[in-house]
Amino acid sequence: MHKRQLVQALLGGLAVACASLGWAADAWPLKTVTLVVPFAPGGGVDNVARAVAAQMSEALPHPVVVENRVGAGGLVGARSVAQANPDGHTLLMGTQTTLAVAPLLSKSAAFNPLTAFAGVGQLGFSPMLLVAHPSFPAKSVTDLIARAKAQPGQINYGSGGIGTTPHMAGALLELSTGIQMTHVAYKGEQPALTDVMGNQVQWMFSNLPAAMPLVKGGKLQALAISSLLRNPTAPDIPTLAESGVPGFEAATWFVIVAPKETPKAVMDKMNADLVKALDNPKLRQKLEAQGLTLQKSTPAQADKYIASEHDKWARVVKASNIATD
Repeated sequence: MHKRQLVQALLGGLAVACASLGWAADAWPLKTVTLVVPFAPGGGVDNVARAVAAQMSEALPHPVVVENRVGAGGLVGARSVAQANPDGHTLLMGTQTTLAVAPLLSKSAAFNPLTAFAGVGQLGFSPMLLVAHPSFPAKSVTDLIARAKAQPGQINYGSGGIGTTPHMAGALLELSTGIQMTHVAYKGEQPALTDVMGNQVQWMFSNLPAAMPLVKGGKLQALAISSLLRNPTAPDIPTLAESGVPGFEAATWFVIVAPKETPKAVMDKMNADLVKALDNPKLRQKLEAQGLTLQKSTPAQADKYIASEHDKWARVVKASNIATD
C-alpha cells in the first residue's frame, strides 16, 4: 500500500471510530440500564435510587431499573459494578460508605474506589442530627464537649455499626475537639435510636429523616445538625460549626458512578440525563421530602468530591485507629 493510501485508510478508520463513538453516546441507553443499590430494599439509599431511576426512565428509550445487591457493607454491589462492562448500562448508587469508608475498613474490598469508578454525577446529601435523650444534661454541643473533657471515655454514643456515617461523624467530632468518648455499635440505626430514647446510650448522630419526627414528638432533643448550613426543614437547630466546632461537616451523600473505562461521551450523555431528571419539580419535591439537599454536578466535579471525601475519612480512620477486617 502506498503511503498516501495508508494515510487515507487510517483517517477513514479514525472517522468511522469517532462516528461510532458519537452514535453510541447519542443513542445511550441501547438497552435497560441497571442501577445497583448495594443495600437492602426500603432503606434511604434504595428510596433515593428508585425515585431517580423512575424519573430518568420517563425521558429515555429504555428504562433504568434498580437492582439490590447486598453484602459486606455495600462492597458486594460496588464490586459487581466495578467489574461490569464499561458501556453505561451498569451503574452504582454510591454513598460515602461504599465509595469512601468501607473500602478503607476492608482488606478484602478488592477495588480502589478512586480507580475503579468514574462519577456520572452527584445527587445530593442528607445531614444528620446530633440527638440525645431529653433528660441528658448537655443541652448544646458546647455542653457536651465540656462534659466529655471532664469525663474522658465515660459518655457513650451509638451508631448503626462500625464505619457507618453516624459512627464516622462521632469519630470526627472526637478528633475535631480533642475529646474521648465510647462508641457503641449496633446492628442498624433503629436499635441505636431506640436505646438513646431509652436513655441507655447518651447520644448519637442520626439521619435527618429518621430523627426529626422523634425530635418533634419530644422523644429526643436535637443539639445540632451536621451540615455546614442550617437545614430548611429544621431551621432552629444550629450547625456544629456554629456550636464551637468550626468546619465540621458529615452527611450521607449520594452520587451515581460507572465503571472507570466508560467512554467520556457516554458519561457526558448520562450526566445530562441525570441533571435533567434532578431539575424536574416532581423529583425535587420527592427527594427533598426524604431529607435530601440536592447537589448537581458534572462528572469531573463528582470525581473531585469522591476523592476529597475518601481522603477526609481516610484521615479519620487512621487517626481514630478504627479497626479493619
